[in-house]
This record gives sequence, structure tokens and C-alpha cells, in this order.
Amino acid sequence: METTGCGTAIVTPFSADGSVDEPALWSLVNWQVESGIDFIVACGSTGEAATLDEEEWLRVVRSVIDAAAGRVPVWAGCTHNSTRVLVRLAGLLKRIPGVAAVLSANPYYNKPTQEGQFQHFLALAHEVDPLPVCVYNVPGRTAANLEPETVARLAAAARNIEAIKEASGKLAQFTELAHTLPRGFRIFSGDDNLALAAIAVGAHGLISVASNEAPAEVTRMIRAALDNDWDEARALERRLSQLFEANFWESNPAPVKTVLSLMGKCGDSLRLPLVPPTAATRARLERMADELGLLKRAPVSQGARSEVF
Repeated sequence: METTGCGTAIVTPFSADGSVDEPALWSLVNWQVESGIDFIVACGSTGEAATLDEEEWLRVVRSVIDAAAGRVPVWAGCTHNSTRVLVRLAGLLKRIPGVAAVLSANPYYNKPTQEGQFQHFLALAHEVDPLPVCVYNVPGRTAANLEPETVARLAAAARNIEAIKEASGKLAQFTELAHTLPRGFRIFSGDDNLALAAIAVGAHGLISVASNEAPAEVTRMIRAALDNDWDEARALERRLSQLFEANFWESNPAPVKTVLSLMGKCGDSLRLPLVPPTAATRARLERMADELGLLKRAPVSQGARSEVF
């Protein structure tokens, strides 16, 4: 895998009736590409993939690929806590032209052992081969940590397991991954606020939430760090640090969608069990976005309002 830099874990916009808002999705993808993002990840946790049915999931992946039109790579999220179901879904994903890689998180709820996770990801890799696989370690959501030793076993066992999105929040785990994995294996931070530290110890980039709202700035921050321009990287991180924090004032992606709606980029509708931010949080988000200059870039769309489905 040659991909490095900043990728956006893109939101899935919904219309007021709860359906996927494909025109808004196309517009978001175009804006991301025009802003210089390095790649896009469709149907991750920020994309509310857990609330999409199978047909919607496949349609969103195809829409992002079509909108990107080959200008940047598009990765597709594919996660399930049943290995058999995951393999079936991955077989469907493999048929879609233009998928550059598959991103898959730890099996959630089951709390598998390291051996269970090893076999789970290996089955996925075999199903989608030769498509590259990026394993996604996010124990805060799945209750299962993927240890660096297991990642190294996976890299040795399957040629197409080529990357990891590491979101354990542990800098020591990034360091161990960088020291353990073979050259060419890509390590991406899954946390905006740890991206610079992760790159400093050997990571290759970031899969970002905040780049939904500030794609050009977050991309510049990551590229500066990868180019060893730490003065520029740190200056951008200081500017964006409040945005990184604000996106998790309530459950992701509720704050992100609120800010995007204030920017006029899409509505802020969510699907249950996620609900809109409280009025107090919304007011804080609006103040923060205004201070960062995000609200000067586009008028607020007429239809942007809170809905829950």
C-alpha cells in the first residue's frame, strides 16, 4: 500500500425523511477532493455504518467512488462481529469497481481473544484478496484491543493486510507497531489529537474526523508532519485542537454533523440510537466554529435542522 497522509472518515448525510442524501454526499466528496484530502473512507463509524442497511451501505460506497471519480483512493468500511457475516459482506464489497482498500474494525461485543481476532481478520483478508485490508483497532468502541504482536502475525500471514488504523489512544502502542511491523506496512492514527505524536514515532498519516469540517487544514497539518516541518504542523495543531476536542463533546458524529450543517454543507440528521447534541452543546459548537472561521465559508443551508430516525 502506497497511501499516506490524511484520509477523511466521511459522514453519511441523511435527508429530512431519514433516507441517504446522495446529492449532499456527492457535494461533500467533491469538496473534500478539491480541498486536497489524500483519500476518503466511506461507511466507517463516523459514517454511521452501523445504522445503514445492506443496500444503503453498498449504495453509499458506490456513490463515494463515483463522486471521487478516481481523483483520490476510496476505502470502504466493512465491519461485523460475526466472521461468517463479515466474509459474506466483504464478498459483495469486492465486486464494486473502484474500492481501493477495505477498513474493518475489531469484532464488537464478543470480546474475542487475540487468536479469535487473528482468525477473524485473516478470513476477511482471504475473502477480499487482492484488495488491501486496513485493520481498525478501536477498543473504546469494541471492548477488544488488537495487540501489536497480533498485527505483526496478520501482516506475515496475509499479504494484503497492509495497514492499521490505530485508535487505542496509547502512544506506546504506536511505537511498538512502528518497531514491529515490516517496512511498507502503513500505520494511521485514528485519533486527530494523537496524529502528530503518532507520526513522530513512525505512523504514516491520519484517518480523521475533523477533516470532515476542515479538510484543507487537517491535510496540511499531516503533510507538514510527514515532511518534518514541525513548526507548521504544531501551529496547525494548536489552531485545530479545540475542533478535535469538540467533535467528541457528544457521541460522534453528532457534533460533526452539527458543524457541517452550520457551514451549509449538509443537514444534521442522525439515526437512532444517536440523537442531536443538546442545545447547550450546539451553542458551544457554533461559537467554536465561528471562532475558527468555519462559518464564513458557506451560507447555512435552508434545510439544515435536527432530525432523528
